[in-house]
Amino acid sequence: MAGGGFTDGGTLKRAHLYEHKITSYLIFSCIIGALGGSLFGYDLGVSGGVTSMDDFLVEFFPHVYERKHAELQETDYCKYDDQILTLFTSSLYFAALVSTFGASSLTKNKGRKASILVGSVSFFIGAVLNAGAKNISMLIVGRVLLGIGIGFGNQAVPLYLSEMAPAKIRGAVNQLFQLTTCLGILIANLVNYATEKLHPWGWRLSLGLATVPATFMFVGGCFCPETPNSLVEQGRIDEGRLVLEKIRGTRNVDAEFDDLLEASREAKSIKNPFQNLLLRKNRPQFIIGALCIPAFQQLTGNNSILFYAPVIFQTIGFGSGASLYSSVITSVALVLATLISMAFVDKFGRRAFFLEAGVEMVICMLATAIVLAVSFGKGKTLSFEVAIFLVIEIFLFVLAYGRSWGPLGWLVPSELFPLEIRSAAQSVVVCVNMIFTAIVAQFFLVSLCHLKYGIFLLFAALITLMSCFVYYFLPETKQVPIEEIYLLFERHWFWKKIVKDEGSTSGTSV
Repeated sequence: MAGGGFTDGGTLKRAHLYEHKITSYLIFSCIIGALGGSLFGYDLGVSGGVTSMDDFLVEFFPHVYERKHAELQETDYCKYDDQILTLFTSSLYFAALVSTFGASSLTKNKGRKASILVGSVSFFIGAVLNAGAKNISMLIVGRVLLGIGIGFGNQAVPLYLSEMAPAKIRGAVNQLFQLTTCLGILIANLVNYATEKLHPWGWRLSLGLATVPATFMFVGGCFCPETPNSLVEQGRIDEGRLVLEKIRGTRNVDAEFDDLLEASREAKSIKNPFQNLLLRKNRPQFIIGALCIPAFQQLTGNNSILFYAPVIFQTIGFGSGASLYSSVITSVALVLATLISMAFVDKFGRRAFFLEAGVEMVICMLATAIVLAVSFGKGKTLSFEVAIFLVIEIFLFVLAYGRSWGPLGWLVPSELFPLEIRSAAQSVVVCVNMIFTAIVAQFFLVSLCHLKYGIFLLFAALITLMSCFVYYFLPETKQVPIEEIYLLFERHWFWKKIVKDEGSTSGTSV
């Protein structure tokens, strides 16, 4: 199969010698580490709900409130088209993309755990500022601090989970990040549904409750170990071995520890990991993991739906309460999809989920576009049957995304890179992800206003292109030890032409 990988341990180095048991120590560490996803998820869920609440709009965006309640034909698709309102959402992601580079240095030199703790503190302060905001400036400053927290958390948590997990279940463990993200979204939508009835301060409670996951993450993080990979990278060899034995539940970790030592020696020879990202031997991982997958994840259009689910449902005719309730439904779809992916991704592989779900997502986007083109706009109101059909289509789309691009968009990049550039690469991953998240967040509503149903046709076309990319260029990484992933590219039908040229050119050619 084009682009297919292999998982036969005999073709790797020491993978067949790895041993592990599922220990309570590993479970505790991964659950606490994964709470970083709940920060990201809660904000994704709460932002769209708050921006659809009348009390919030009256206080900060009265002109949007007036437009929302105006029964004008030209505002069907354009009720919420306001760049300052969308800046409230996207400012967080601009802050996250900048802060992730500071997180890279901290993650590499002080460990993954340090970045997780710093991220939780920044997120907590930002939530407090947002809850007590008196003006738009205070709102934006709070969002920036939330963004810094997410930048540090998203930079460190996927690495933490991938490095702690045994190779055979790395996919499921890493997807704890996506599961807590989805649970955060679900809880945020339930909170919004309840607080929308609390006038006029319900939106403050929604924003302020973001302090809860931040508190859990900080307190729990204080008791979690650093990853063996990071400890070895920092020169704490004996401590790294002890942690590895403890999380694997066996003293027979020689093969895995030898791989860590070998990766660490290579890492210490690298003085500028960001420059080394561009070496030919790292180019496949850089193109796939650092550039394409994080960008593609946002260009599916799913996060646009999550950001603005209440807004979208109100725009297409649902009442305020009904729209928030519909958002809860989409959040449930995300949680269910993530559980499906966790259960089967290490059995069927990453590529299978990307490709199968891609087909479903395209069909859902096309169906949504057709229904809106025929039944909505120019003052038309949706019938009950059509409205239910749209909710089902969005539910199915989110269900497909939630078992593919949602979790795998973080899993695959976190497992592709060698240790010497892993922290730097993850910073680029988060940066690219946040750039496209911010762009989509900032321009989705204006695009909805001008492209109307065409925005869903655009997403369908983009999903088709990215599915083709996965089919031809992404090797299968399931059950391959993280320190041996590079061997996949040396045997890949396309990438081997690039990485093997490294041996015939200078070691620093780019």
